Amino acid sequence: MVQWIATERISGLVPAPGGLAFVQDLLNSSSDGLVGPRHTHDDLLSDIISARNWLTSAGRALSASSGLDFSLPSLPEEDLPALRELRSELRLLVSGQADAGADQSAPPSRLRSAAVTVATTSGPSFVALPNGYGWHWVASAVLAESFNAQKEGTWRRLKACRNPACVAVFYDRTRNNIGVWHSVRSCGNPANLRASRARKRASAEDRAI
Repeated sequence: MVQWIATERISGLVPAPGGLAFVQDLLNSSSDGLVGPRHTHDDLLSDIISARNWLTSAGRALSASSGLDFSLPSLPEEDLPALRELRSELRLLVSGQADAGADQSAPPSRLRSAAVTVATTSGPSFVALPNGYGWHWVASAVLAESFNAQKEGTWRRLKACRNPACVAVFYDRTRNNIGVWHSVRSCGNPANLRASRARKRASAEDRAI
């Protein structure tokens, strides 16, 4: 059974299809913004033991979802800062908060040093496989799956929840790709209620003038 442990620990989240779930799971391994009445989670990359457990689980899930068999890399402790930096750069990209002065078509700096191996499959087709060691393998997997998602038109559906107290990364399954909350029940409805109350207060203040 495929398990994306970072994503599935968050109430209301469903993994993205295929290998894009690997990118989503890396992003949801953070504890940033994932603290609230419905979920309190640890950073899965906070220490080497937790990070290795995450990589083993996510790597196996990626292999199962892609139908490809590849060896998982070792993860040395000195790779943790680079791995967390990769995650932070990806979050800015997915949430649309990347540096406005930067080339938006360019990949995050940590991905620029990544490379993939191109292999043939049955029939006249090719597939990108992650390679390298430690955090470089993770960056390679992210690069390959991000490219596949862009080619398939699914990358734009990977989003950060608009609730600033949540920002879980979700896959938008709405027909017109207009979703902004990872869960309408836990994040959307409370936000809409707050906005409605704010409008009513503003209207009452205007009438009182």
